[in-house]
Amino acid sequence: MSRKLVFIVGAGIVLAGLFVASGTAQRQFLGMQRMWHDLENNRRPPKGTEFIFARVRFGGGRRGGFFGGGMPGWAHDYPDAEEHILQVANEATGLNVKKESYVIVNLDSEEIFQYPFLYFSEPGEMRLSEQEVANLREYFHRGGFAMVDDFDSQYELDWLAGQMRNVFPDRTLVELTVDHPIYHTFYEIPTLEVAAPYAHEGPPRFYGYYDERGRLYMIVNHNTDIGDFWEWIDQPMYPLEPSTEALRFGINYFLYAMTH
Repeated sequence: MSRKLVFIVGAGIVLAGLFVASGTAQRQFLGMQRMWHDLENNRRPPKGTEFIFARVRFGGGRRGGFFGGGMPGWAHDYPDAEEHILQVANEATGLNVKKESYVIVNLDSEEIFQYPFLYFSEPGEMRLSEQEVANLREYFHRGGFAMVDDFDSQYELDWLAGQMRNVFPDRTLVELTVDHPIYHTFYEIPTLEVAAPYAHEGPPRFYGYYDERGRLYMIVNHNTDIGDFWEWIDQPMYPLEPSTEALRFGINYFLYAMTH
């Protein structure tokens, strides 16, 4: 290959990477704008749907809770992740749900008790206040379900476990296996040896918290970011197989939350 051709090919690869990076940055910026707009206007989900995806806004994070561009960790992938997974749920299941059936909810607000499904992003950034601890404890006592996503490393897993000990001091994380009913609620998920959207310190692992009756009330996706797969499902950001598998995980979580 001639030096000229090598240069042309190399330049093309660099330009393609720049276009991808530019598109990613633009999408994240638009998501940040939507987030602040929705917070300022107290955006409400449509009335009459039986399922609402409630993204949890928690207070002061371990490192301030904010990342580049002003997007807090709890808001990562907002709102595209919600709209995409809810659109799939609308088309694939019998749930009465719309792609707009989502809301941001403050963890220290009694509003969380209106929703059967809470979504936590970047729990490694979460430092629960006394009111948030009390609300979360009561939420689970009332039968609520939570999904924890988008974090990695043993340090952050230990951090989450420490925060949850404030909620229930006598309960511990339990690693789940593929025979748990949550992986067979709607779709049959054959293995938990799945790919993450980007590199982590280890392979994806799935944990849960159980109440005194043996009910799974929190699913913890560690060393992965299922919401990121949801966000980019309409773009060739990630391979198709793990992206569609992430959608199946989400649908199963929704149906499990509604039926247990």
